[in-house]
Amino acid sequence: MPVRYPRPLRRGDRVGVTSPSSGVANEMHERLQVAVREVEAHGYEVVVGACMDGSGHVSAPAADRAHELMSMLTDPAIAAVVPPWGGETAIDLIPLLDWDRLREAEPTWLVGFSDLSTLMTPLTLLTGTATVHGNNLMDTPYQVPEGLLSWLDVVTAPAGHRFTQTPPGRHRSAGFDDFAAFPGVRAYTLDSPGTWTRLDGTAGFEAEGRLVGGCIETLCNLAGTPYLDLSGFARDESPDGLLVYVEAGGDDAFTICRNLHGMRLAGFFDHANAVVVGRTGAPDSGTLTQHEAVLDALGSLDVPILADVECGHVPPYLPVVNGAYGRVVHAPGRSELTQTLV
Repeated sequence: MPVRYPRPLRRGDRVGVTSPSSGVANEMHERLQVAVREVEAHGYEVVVGACMDGSGHVSAPAADRAHELMSMLTDPAIAAVVPPWGGETAIDLIPLLDWDRLREAEPTWLVGFSDLSTLMTPLTLLTGTATVHGNNLMDTPYQVPEGLLSWLDVVTAPAGHRFTQTPPGRHRSAGFDDFAAFPGVRAYTLDSPGTWTRLDGTAGFEAEGRLVGGCIETLCNLAGTPYLDLSGFARDESPDGLLVYVEAGGDDAFTICRNLHGMRLAGFFDHANAVVVGRTGAPDSGTLTQHEAVLDALGSLDVPILADVECGHVPPYLPVVNGAYGRVVHAPGRSELTQTLV
């Protein structure tokens, strides 16, 4: 099926907020309001759903979360849906979503990362709807560094639009801001230099293909199921190959290595022209670093492997559109990812 791009957002459009995974604890509500006001300042009406409780690891029972997400994604009055953040077990929604209905509905932008990969990547693969792997709602008030975009920029782009992002050259070395203590924080703490790194060699390269991927720790649990059929997607939408991106949220290098091996055996990387790996703050494991874990699992693919890209859990964040046509360039003095909504 062809990739379907939701229509660009216009002033006055509604943005739905729901928590398909983890909700917002009471001490974080002030930050939530700061984030909502940021979206409203761009001219949108924000509709906050009922599934937002942050007292447990999920915001509501699975059936309630699935119903609210379905309602927002199929409501013609809602142009985009963005969660406050990810979580742990959004996988319990997978069998409860009406994929046929989502395929028939007008496409709606779904934005997020981390545990939201569990839902966004299948949404693109099963319904053709482009989704945005990018900063969540709670991160939206941050000022975007030069070279990057916000999800708010991406969802206003018309079909056919092309945009290029480049490494900002700095990132946060460890941890995240305390939203309970500093709910109004808007400036990233980018205290470490760093740019993109080719893991499988030093030569420059260029590669193209449809972009698809997400969080290793969540997507590995769908590998080999009909919900993560990258081979079928490549056959239908990108017969010349894919640009596959992955990122590690917090698991140690041994776990990431095992997960990537499993994903490779399930065919996740079969059609990759290159693999883009997000910068991570996840721990190494004694004799194995995170970079070595990637090479151990994916080095035999014999395609370029580009690491330390800002598409992971380490601030700042580079939005990637699942389904967009991508072109990655890495050469001395030039690194960039271009995405075209075609």
